Amino acid sequence: MTAFEDLMVFQRDTQALTEIAGRLGWDQETMMPEGAGPQRAEELAAIEKMLHARRIDPKVGAWLDEIEAGKLDDVSAAQIREIKRAQTRAQKVPVELSSAIARATSVAQGKWADARAKDDFAAFRPVLKEIVSLRREEAAAIAGDGDLYDALLDDYEPGASGQDIQTMFDAMRPRLVSLRDATLGASHQPEKLVGTYPAKKQMNLSKKLTDKFGYDLTYGRIDKAVHPFSSGSGLDVRITTRTNEQDPFNCFYSTIHEVGHACYEQNVDRSYLLTPIGRGASMGVHESQSRIYENQLGRSRAFTDWLYRQMENKFDHGCAGDADAFYGTVNRLEKGYIRTEADEVQYNLHVMLRFDLERRLISGQLDVADLEEAWNALFEADFGYRIDRSSNGVLQDVHWAVGLFGYFPTYSLGNVYAGCLHDALRADLPDLDANLARGNATYATAWLKEKVQQHGALFAPQEVIETATGKQVSVEPLLSYLEAKFSEIYRL
Repeated sequence: MTAFEDLMVFQRDTQALTEIAGRLGWDQETMMPEGAGPQRAEELAAIEKMLHARRIDPKVGAWLDEIEAGKLDDVSAAQIREIKRAQTRAQKVPVELSSAIARATSVAQGKWADARAKDDFAAFRPVLKEIVSLRREEAAAIAGDGDLYDALLDDYEPGASGQDIQTMFDAMRPRLVSLRDATLGASHQPEKLVGTYPAKKQMNLSKKLTDKFGYDLTYGRIDKAVHPFSSGSGLDVRITTRTNEQDPFNCFYSTIHEVGHACYEQNVDRSYLLTPIGRGASMGVHESQSRIYENQLGRSRAFTDWLYRQMENKFDHGCAGDADAFYGTVNRLEKGYIRTEADEVQYNLHVMLRFDLERRLISGQLDVADLEEAWNALFEADFGYRIDRSSNGVLQDVHWAVGLFGYFPTYSLGNVYAGCLHDALRADLPDLDANLARGNATYATAWLKEKVQQHGALFAPQEVIETATGKQVSVEPLLSYLEAKFSEIYRL
């Protein structure tokens, strides 16, 4: 066997162990017995220690030294790029630190869920302080003389920087705030959804939605969790959603969002299975799939026409006056605290708040002891009203509990990427709305599979989007789409 072949055999086992760790995480959030948390933390720490050892194994370096880069094809070169990237990062982080982060974040998930249920940030504060400290230590090991936050951000969006994100947000914020104020102050306001929608019926329709968007349940499943998420890759990709009997849209659009993530992983070229490029290119590109599934497709006038008919048949009472009114109801703007429930206009404003706070936490400019006060002050300044309880504020997201610092801005990057993809998709698919109105979202998702998903991590993140669209990444398509859509709905 050649050095490349030996390396890929070794890497296959590394990727398999990574998938096992992911499955343990899925189980922890869905089915694990309540008292199993401490043991699960040790299990995940042990696997992380093993993974870390494999990433820095001297054999990997020896194989890499033997491989002649100039003789590799594009796929093999991408595999080597990702292996080197993981190796370089792992070599900078002590194994005990890596294991400690895995252990602490596993324990923290249960403590966060309990604190959130009790609206008690004080109970969670010591745990979060430990996680911030560990992640700052990790960032310092990776960054050297560089920026700590950039070191963490690079784990989710290779090549991006905090300054890049800040520049993007500076371009987006004025137009988003202006559009929000215009819609909330408009004389025409869409109806609010009323009534009770039984959870079992919501889940039945959610399963139908997974099929309409191309999620293959032969290789997946849908469960319920406190915070919806997608987990896995290749032949085992699972999603979760949640139900609220007064708000079925929460269930339906959480499901469609997670299906976007899951379809990306299911549709990666099968020849890349259990290899470094057999997954999404970045979290920003991942979010582009979940957001375009959820918003540009799932909240479109055409698809909501189909969803309106489904809800009229599924539930015992009407959900809006007619399909036009229902479209407005689905896309209705209103004041709210929760990022995952936010409309398209206000969603990125929620992300900007988190980006500002976590960047300050990692830089040391903000202490965890002052985090809730800082969150509440920034929210009031950005949204104009006060947080009423911790679960609607600093405790609403699981991300910091599991150590995902640098992850939040990828949500907005995903929205920007989705805006670019949506422009190109509509140009290529003139019959898009006719298909969506019949509930046929796979007409669009097949385009996304061909242009984005099948490639996995073969290309760098921005290269994925620019290759798919033929244009440079820009915030303009997203902002223009939002301004046109909501001006029509609100008759501005």
